[in-house]
Formats: sequence, structure tokens, C-alpha cells
Amino acid sequence: MVTSFGLLLRNLRQAAHLTIEELSQASGVSVRAIGSMERGVSRGPQRRTVEALAEALRLADGPRAELAEAAQAGRPRLGGPAPNTCELPREAGDFTGRARELELLRHLAGQAEGGEATVVATVSGTGGIGKTALAVHAARRLADGFPDGCFYVDLRGMDSAPAAPEVVLSRLLRALGVPEQQIPADEDERAGLYRALVGERRCLIVLDNAVDEAQVRPLLPGAGQGLTIVTSRRSLAGLEGARQIHLSELSSQEAAGLLEAIVGKQRTAADPDSVAALARLCGNLPLAVRIAGNRLQSRPGWTISQLAGRLHNEERRLEALAVGDLAVAAAFALSYEQVSGTARVAFRRLALAAAPDFGVPLTAVLTQVDLIDAEDALEELVELGLLASPYAGRYVFHDLVRLFARAQLEQEEPVEARETARREMEGWLLEVAVVAGRWFEPGYGEPESEWRSLVTLGTRPEASDWLQAEGSGWLAALRSAAGRGEHATAVEVAESMHWFSDQWRRWGHWREVFELSSGAARAMGDRTQEVVHRNYLSWALYECEGRMAEGEATALRAHELAREIGDLRQQGLALFYAGWPVYDDPAKLERELDYNRRAADLLLRAGDLEGYPQAVTAHIRSLRRAGQTEEALRCTLALVATLEDPSYGGSPAIINYSLGAALGHLGITYLALEHWEQAVDAFERATPVLRAHPLPQALAYTRRGLGVALRELGRIDEAHRALAEAARLFEEDGDAAQAAEALKILEEMATGRSSPVS
Repeated sequence: MVTSFGLLLRNLRQAAHLTIEELSQASGVSVRAIGSMERGVSRGPQRRTVEALAEALRLADGPRAELAEAAQAGRPRLGGPAPNTCELPREAGDFTGRARELELLRHLAGQAEGGEATVVATVSGTGGIGKTALAVHAARRLADGFPDGCFYVDLRGMDSAPAAPEVVLSRLLRALGVPEQQIPADEDERAGLYRALVGERRCLIVLDNAVDEAQVRPLLPGAGQGLTIVTSRRSLAGLEGARQIHLSELSSQEAAGLLEAIVGKQRTAADPDSVAALARLCGNLPLAVRIAGNRLQSRPGWTISQLAGRLHNEERRLEALAVGDLAVAAAFALSYEQVSGTARVAFRRLALAAAPDFGVPLTAVLTQVDLIDAEDALEELVELGLLASPYAGRYVFHDLVRLFARAQLEQEEPVEARETARREMEGWLLEVAVVAGRWFEPGYGEPESEWRSLVTLGTRPEASDWLQAEGSGWLAALRSAAGRGEHATAVEVAESMHWFSDQWRRWGHWREVFELSSGAARAMGDRTQEVVHRNYLSWALYECEGRMAEGEATALRAHELAREIGDLRQQGLALFYAGWPVYDDPAKLERELDYNRRAADLLLRAGDLEGYPQAVTAHIRSLRRAGQTEEALRCTLALVATLEDPSYGGSPAIINYSLGAALGHLGITYLALEHWEQAVDAFERATPVLRAHPLPQALAYTRRGLGVALRELGRIDEAHRALAEAARLFEEDGDAAQAAEALKILEEMATGRSSPVS
């Protein structure tokens, strides 16, 4: 009769005069594991464990064989795998895409074959993203590499009562061939037996739809050459050593491919544009695309464009994305039911946010909680796949999840509550926008010490970052304020953006901002503000959108209004904006010269010491374009002398910048005259002045001009540094054409060629 393994091990350990701790240290087997063996909890440890214990005990061949025989006897005598237990579910046969994820799982399967510990991969993502489909498809593709079986269990993580680990272990043990009567009653014993069996086999286990780490941990094998794939709406980031695979929506091509696989190539080839539109309206979400495809299959008379037309209506899109027992909204609802009260409120009310992404402060405003609780709510929503976090501090909805959130908001909160939340959000956005914008306006700068908000605006870069990150949000709030007739607010917000707008010229929405503000000023009957904001609008049309004729017409209308009210300063500024250069229209050059000359005169008469040098600089630019280079030089030298005179006055910051710009133009004028030494001197004087201001374009032109002048003087290394910096500054400013021009000059220097000086 074979002695039980536990009793034999204890006798051998005591004979060797070793404590459990000493045997553990010598063998590498844990104290807990040895204790379980000696108590009979673990009756048949793995061969490698037995060999490690035998080596530590220094057993001769006889006792070593006896210990191995006792371990073998303690292992259950297994039959074949139980039929119809833990079988992989059926595949639809039209799996599409996920090439990167499939390749990663194939690679992990290869690692499992050569490793000592079972490889674990988690597949996470929102409802309907295709986690189960990926896991099952991968298991079937990899099945040949796991000769001891592929097993699948639905952990029912979204049910009100998810599957208990001990129940799952019982199913898996039966699937592995353990007779019912030999399955231990204790959960720890079941887990130990399961690990022992799987550790000696090469199996692939799919644990689908897990609720959390606690449910999964008892189901993970330890040693062995197997692969375990766990799917969950949560990230399961707490699972030690697991390889995480997060699924996002399909690419546009993959979504179209899935639709084609469902309805057939003949049908999709007839209208490829509608296929792309339908996939886009489904948010490239696999479940939504499948539902759309199934609807088309069940209605052979429908065209793809007809179904796409039905989905265009956002109010009915989720309702339309349902067929049989499949529904996109139902998939999202399962996750929504899992979240806490604060997270539910945040989820619903974030549907009010107009921006494509949002941060913690906006969430705190909408939910009326502090920043810590708001962040916790957002992270909870990310964990359940209801939000994504593309980078730290920013969160986004999937398009269809946003529609679901909006529906929940309408169902669960009365109109009054929704409107209150919206107004509080919009009021906060506009208040912070004004404070952030004024950072760039002379006379304001940083917020007053008593100002408090949920964001930090302690520096100009922080203010700029907030304005850009929340641009869609505060613009939508501005639209709402203007639409409600809050004209003073619309004017105030746009006014606060006047100086900042020059640093974010390529945003694409400044025309709308200043259209709203000039319209609001007109509605208030404030003709002075209407003139001011029409001038801003002229700048946006010219500089931001290249609509030259409209820009000029808008500025001239502002000039007419300014004359009617007798405002010399605004007349001058209007002519300055009307004189914006149009380089491909020689016919306008004479008008530019006239506009800028008159603008400078009016601004000087009005005592606008900040506007005057801008108009003179514009006039100098027009003189050079007209070939009047000597006159441009005379005007530029006079302007530099004026601005360097301490008695001139004006805002120190603006005058200092104007001096830097004037010196830059002086350098450009010397370049045109081929006075290289004087050009270098002017550009070098301009550089430190312009570096002190957050407008990279003027500095970029100055550095490029310096590089050209240095090249002509043969100072190649210095020229290279200046031109490289110019290219970088142009690129940072979003001016790819000018960046390319600077790089072209660098390339020509390297090849010994040279472009004509411009």
C-alpha cells in the first residue's frame, strides 16, 4: 500500500532534521504549499515540485521513487474530458480585422509553450467592442497548439450574480475529466487541484466576461505551458503578470469589411460610399455594424443608403441599432447598471459637453462634487468601458455611448435639472475663458489673487493650454450665450480673446467668435463695440481664413461706422486691417499703401501709441513690395528711432514688441538692398527683443533673415543654426510652407546653391 504523500513528506523532512521553512528555502517551494501537502490538502503535487523537494531532502533513489509514486497516487484518476462541458462557443464565420491583437495572442501562445508559468492575457473594452469574438476566434486559430484542449467559461460578469469561482472551478475540473465525486468541496482545494492538472497539460482556457480581479484570480493556473485569455469590460489591471490588450473600435476599413462579410460583396460593391457612411454612423463598433448588417440581411429590399439615412437621425440611432435580441443600447446598459451613483450622474451629464473630450474640472462642475470625487467617477467609467482616456486628464465618449448617455439624461433627469446643469457648465466655461484670455492682454496678465476656480491659470502657458484644450467647449458656450441674447457676455468673451487669438491663428473658429461678438454689439446698439469687433472679424477673415475680399470689405464697413461716430482710433485700425497684404493681387498694392499711410496718420492723431507702429510697419512692408526700398529704409530707421526714444510712451510690453518687429523689418529691408552686415546687426538686435514675446512667427522670420545674411557673409555655421531654428519655429506655429522654405535654404547651403534673396 502506498503511503499518502503528505505523511511520507513529513516523515522524510523530519528525518532530515529540517523545518518547513528550511525545506522551503532549500527547495524553492513555498511554506504554504509544503504545509498544504503535509496536511493532505494537496495530495498529488506536480513532478517538478516533487523533484525539487527530493533534491532539497537529498533523497537516495529508493526514497525518491517512493515519494514520486505517492505523488502519482495522490493525483486523481481522470477519465476523458466531459462531453459538452466548457466547449468553445460557435463562431459566426465572418470575423474581421484585429490583425494586431491576433498576432499578439499568437506570440503569447508561443511564449507559453516554452515557459514554466501559464501565460495570461486580458482583453478589455466597452460593450459591443468584440472581446468575446476576438477571444473565441483566437482560441480556434490556436487550438492545434494546445493538444490537451481548449475550454471556455462565461463568468457572467455583467449579471446581478456573477459566476462564483468555486462553481467555475467545478465546471473546469469536470471538463478536464475529474469525476464529480472526486472534486473537492473546499474552494482552495478545488483551485489547487485545477492548478495541478492544468500545470501538467498544454491547455488554452478562455474566461469570458469577468466582473473583476477577485473573480478571476482563483481560476488562473500557476505553472505550465498553457494560455489563459480573460475578457472583461474592466481593465483587470490588478492581475499580476497579465498581458493587457485593450480593444478600441474597428478601423473604417475593418468596419466596412465586417459589413461586407455579413451582407455579401455584391451588395456592398454597389454602393461603397454608403458602406463607409453606415460604418461611420455605427461608430465602427463591431456590435453596431453587425446589427446593421443583420437588419440589411433581413430586409433584402433595403439599400445600404436607406439604412444609413435612418441612422443619420441621432435621436433614433440607438433605437435603430437593434435587431432580434441584439441591441447596442442594451450592451451599454449592462455597464451603466454597474456604476456608482456619482459616476452615473457624471456619465449622464457629460452628454451635455459639446467638446469631443473633457477633463476633471468640467466633470466636477456638472456633478457638483470636488475634483477628487470627479476624477474617481471618470476613472470608474473608464474601467467599465463607458469612457476612454486617450491621455492623462482627458476623457472621451464613443459616439454611440454619448447618445446612450444623452438618452439616460433625458429619461432620468427633469428638463429643469438638465438646463440648470447646462447653464452652470457654460457659465463656468465662459468665466474661465475670459480669465485665461486676459492673461495675454496688456493691463491684465495673471488672475487677481481672490479669483478661484477648479483650474490653475498661474502662467501664460497654463492659460493657453486650457483655452486650446477646452476650445470646443467654451465656443459652444459662447454660441449658447449669444443665442440667448446675452450680448454683453458674448462681447466680453470675444474681447478677452483679441490678444490670444494671434497666438492660435490656425484654430479655425475665430471668424465665428468675432461674428458673434460684432452681432451682439450691434444688437445692444453699442456702435463703438460693433466697430471694434468688426475690425477683429476683418483680421480673422484675412489672417485665419484667407478670405481677402471679405476681410477688406468688413474693415471698410468698420471704417465707415467709425467715421459716423467720430472715432479716430477705430478709423485708423479699420484702415490698418483693410491694408492687410494680398501678395497675389498687384492691383491691391496701391490701396494697401494708401490704407496704411492713412491708418498711421489717424492712429498718431488719436494718440494710439501702440497701434501707430503697427500701421507704420505695415506701410514699410507695402513700400518694399512696391519696389520703394530706399523709402522703406528711411521709414524703418525713423520708426526704430521713435520706439527707442524713452519719451515715446505707450504700453511697455507692446512698444517693446513693436521695436523688435521694426528691427526685424529693418533687417529685411537691408537684405533687399544686399547690405549684409547691416542686416545681421538689425536681426541680432531684434532677436532678444522678440524672444521675450509669445509670438513665434515674427521671431521665425527674423531668424530666417539672419540665416540668409550670414550665409552671404560666409558665416555658414551660424547661418545653419539660425535657419534650423527658423524652420522649427515655423513648424511649431503651424506654417508648413515657411518651414519648408527655411529647410530649402539649408539644403541649398549644403549643396552649394543659393536662392535669390526675398
